[in-house]
Amino acid sequence: MTPRPHVLLSVAVSVDGYIDDASPQRLKLSNAADFDRVDQLRAESDAILIGAETLRRDNPRLLVNSADRRSARVAAGKPEYPLKIAVSARGDLDPELRFWQHGGDKLVYTTHAGAAKLGDRLAGLAQVVPLGVDIDLGALLDDLGRRGVARLMVEGGTRIHTQFLAADLADELQLAVAPIIVGHAAAPRFLGPAAYPERRMGLAEVSQIGDVALLRYLPRQSGDAAHDC
Repeated sequence: MTPRPHVLLSVAVSVDGYIDDASPQRLKLSNAADFDRVDQLRAESDAILIGAETLRRDNPRLLVNSADRRSARVAAGKPEYPLKIAVSARGDLDPELRFWQHGGDKLVYTTHAGAAKLGDRLAGLAQVVPLGVDIDLGALLDDLGRRGVARLMVEGGTRIHTQFLAADLADELQLAVAPIIVGHAAAPRFLGPAAYPERRMGLAEVSQIGDVALLRYLPRQSGDAAHDC
């Protein structure tokens, strides 16, 4: 059986667990050094995945910004940019979004119903891959493994991160905590309610990047058991 990719979840959050505020403009939680760290993670990845809601809200290009890192990828025999992946159950994706206009190859994982909407809409922009009546993330990872993707970086948003962690499909979580308090009830959080695995994650690393704290967790590796005081 072809191995599934290593799945890395990457997210920046406020101290109170939000990934954005409730304003129309995107809240920049990371600092310049942390944005550069994320660019390095992208350069090390074979593919980068984002959910439809985040795609519509943030309209990102999702690129490796460093020319040196792109050159290093090419020198190593890789495409200049990682494969870019969008996930949309309903297929409500605008072909004018910046995501489609920049970078290399793109995939969209969707349902049979979503594929019926996207086939013509994204013709020439992305390959549309229907996964069935619903989107099964395990089937998605199996398909990526068959495509030669060994390292997948997941950049959100809430629903996508929730689904990967609830399904126990994440190998690594890099959580950048910014010294900001959002406090908006309507703002999106890192995770939503779900039936998550009932165990402690392994804490692999804690580091400081300017005023940002980076926590690296291994979700499938149990941490030390809690002790009552």
